Amino acid sequence: MLVVIASKYDKSARSFIEHSATDGVTLLTPEDLSVVGWRHHLGNTKNSTAVVGGKIIEVAQITGVLTRLPVVFPEELFHIVPSDRTYVAAEMTAFLVSWLNTLKCPMLNRPTPTCLLGSNWRSPQWIYAAAQAGMFVRPLHQHIALGKENLPEVIPKYSATVTVVGKRCIGEVDPTLATQARCLADAAGVELLTVQFSKADADAEFIDANLWTDISQPAIATAILEYFN
Repeated sequence: MLVVIASKYDKSARSFIEHSATDGVTLLTPEDLSVVGWRHHLGNTKNSTAVVGGKIIEVAQITGVLTRLPVVFPEELFHIVPSDRTYVAAEMTAFLVSWLNTLKCPMLNRPTPTCLLGSNWRSPQWIYAAAQAGMFVRPLHQHIALGKENLPEVIPKYSATVTVVGKRCIGEVDPTLATQARCLADAAGVELLTVQFSKADADAEFIDANLWTDISQPAIATAILEYFN
């Protein structure tokens, strides 16, 4: 069973599950975390159970996990009284970090203490890592003026993307960019990453990287399924 952890309002996740209807793909939402049936042993999945799609399953049945939530958002916990939602969301997020890091199955991506999606880097970190990977980058200027409103940095537009899924790179770009995107994913310690470039040519500039991948695209969905098989 491939488990997709996502919001029930995530259209890309639902599209991916429909695309994968015959591959045993099931949606796990934050609402499942409130259903009786979970059994989690720290550091050991033996005799552990989970609730996926409202049903209790043996954790041993899970063959892969695709995570689509950076954290559990309080706004989605309609089944929790409003005054408790922020606290419960934080507890659910902490539980998922522990639970996911106990699983031995393949995962896109394995969570970090601050983000369920993986390395939650800011733009300066991505730019630095991109430069280390040999990409052309634009200097990032940050203006700080005391007593005045600080305007956010304008991110340049991109016209080409590469999505890394394991060892595969998806995108109609020069092979050099695909290699660089794979190196950036390795540096971030992730297996699923979308990298944005200024153009599709080898001398393109790195624009940004995103852990939130559009998994509704057929080519990406197929690559994800093949990653877990």
